[in-house]
Amino acid sequence: MNLRQKLLLLFSLTIAAAVAAVAWTVLVRIRQVFNQQDQEKTALLVNQFQKEFQHSSQEVAAAVDRLANAERVRSMALELTQSSDASPYLTEAQFLAGEAQVDFLEIVGTDGNIVSSAQWPARFGYPEPAVNNLSSQTFLKREDLSNGASALGVFAVRSVRGAMSVRILAGKRLDQQFLADLPTPVGVETYLYSGDSETGSTGSPTRVGTQPLFDPERLLGVNGLVPNASRYQPLIDAARRSGQSSSSIVYPTSHRDESMSATVLPLKDEAGQVMAVLVVAASRRQMVEAQQHIRAIAYGVAATGILFAIGCSVWIAGRVSRPIEELARAAEEVAQGNWDTRVEVHGRDEIATLARSFNHMTSELTGQREKLIQSERVAAWRELARRLAHELKNPLFPLQLTVENLVHARGLPEEEFDEIFCESTRTLGMEIANLKTIISRFSDFSKMPKPHLERINAADAITRVALLYFPWKGTAAKDCDVTSAGEQKIDCCIVLDSGPSPVDADPELLHRALSNLVLNAMDAMPDGGKLTLSAKSIADHVEIRVADTGEGLTPEECERLFTPYYTTKQHGTGLGLAIVQSVIADHAGTIVVESQPAGGTAFVLLFPKAISTEGS
Repeated sequence: MNLRQKLLLLFSLTIAAAVAAVAWTVLVRIRQVFNQQDQEKTALLVNQFQKEFQHSSQEVAAAVDRLANAERVRSMALELTQSSDASPYLTEAQFLAGEAQVDFLEIVGTDGNIVSSAQWPARFGYPEPAVNNLSSQTFLKREDLSNGASALGVFAVRSVRGAMSVRILAGKRLDQQFLADLPTPVGVETYLYSGDSETGSTGSPTRVGTQPLFDPERLLGVNGLVPNASRYQPLIDAARRSGQSSSSIVYPTSHRDESMSATVLPLKDEAGQVMAVLVVAASRRQMVEAQQHIRAIAYGVAATGILFAIGCSVWIAGRVSRPIEELARAAEEVAQGNWDTRVEVHGRDEIATLARSFNHMTSELTGQREKLIQSERVAAWRELARRLAHELKNPLFPLQLTVENLVHARGLPEEEFDEIFCESTRTLGMEIANLKTIISRFSDFSKMPKPHLERINAADAITRVALLYFPWKGTAAKDCDVTSAGEQKIDCCIVLDSGPSPVDADPELLHRALSNLVLNAMDAMPDGGKLTLSAKSIADHVEIRVADTGEGLTPEECERLFTPYYTTKQHGTGLGLAIVQSVIADHAGTIVVESQPAGGTAFVLLFPKAISTEGS
């Protein structure tokens, strides 16, 4: 991802995050305001319902009081106490109900049986337990009707004055008309659920064990049955079980804007049993529409901001990123060795200052490179001269002593002279051979031949080196074949992969490098030890490892080990490992050393694995 794309992404994310944060804050605040308004509306409506309920209760109680004190009712009650014949009064309840403007009215005789019933005339002679409830002004009661249904109402019981054993039971319905009389605000609906009977309106059972079932047809509103009434079931069932009011969000349909904030209020009888549940549902349409409107505005602002971010990123790309990309390309060219690279300077801002500084830097680097090359050449020649003088000085001193001995031996007898002459000539031959070796090594280091690459197996290369220094009986090397070499008692162990390890390499140069490493390992174990040669494939590389169990090297020695002319041996030019590193580098490989004091040393060579061309 380049700078232009990063800037575009940064601006877009920043604008989108800012718009999202503002929109979320506004939406949360709107939700809080609407919820507060819904709670206030609901609380107001619940208070209004309680007032209306109390008013209806007072009206029922007043109507029953008037009936109990009416002269006609008192006369009827006296006759009922004096005579057991109630037949003249079978229709009296209907007349009294119309006069008192109540929905339910029953006259109960001295024996506790119904004398006359306005809502169910054929029920005379049946007992009425509710007339014993004289301790309360009003109470809730479910009244059975002649059509087999039942209705919920507010009732009151009074004894007739002058005939206390005769009682009047009267009440008013809690139904759609009662809900219609409630002053509900716009967007608020009221429903009444009264379904705690043994059978529902369809005749099906409404209880499983002790838990009454929910009957959707018993949830009524001002306009009759409530659509999708089952959506209110969890809230109503919770109120029927707990007897406590609660609130929740109800979704009557799949549309979110038609959701309702519903509050339920249980209505209980004298025993504390829930007889009905009042549902107050406030529409959330305004809140949802406001949220959708704000969300649409946020999307629009975010889209506009992203377009603005694209424009800004394009402008910044022309002013900032493009010059930076040119500087990056110029820096890559400098890294590749083209130190004469220059960049164009536009304007006088910070980018232009950076471009001028880059051009000045490359100019200075070019000048410093020439000086550095000259200094390195002088230092290299000085170091070469010093090393060559040091290496030649060692054999020249015995040569000088030998020549001086020959001069002094000239005056000795012939037999002694011959003996000294023979010994001196041997010394001269050995030191001259040493000089030739030193000169040959310096010559090899100064002109390393270019490798002639061939497809070889790394396993064959290490096996060839092992056979040179550790001959054994047998035909082929296997995993950890062990042999001994010389008086040093060095054991050699070869570990090979089961599969081939192909590399493109010069067999002779690779053999020379591996031989050098094996000789160094043998020199590191003067008292004997174990030498391990291994070859294996690792991903797209081939690893060759030469490890010994010698004294190991310090971290400082490991860092300088491949430096030309550096050696840890008493006799050595310090060019062996430098030549090995040069050979490995010519094969596009790498060499590293792993060692620690008294822990042995391992040289790890990594070569690119040769790509098979079979079948291509």
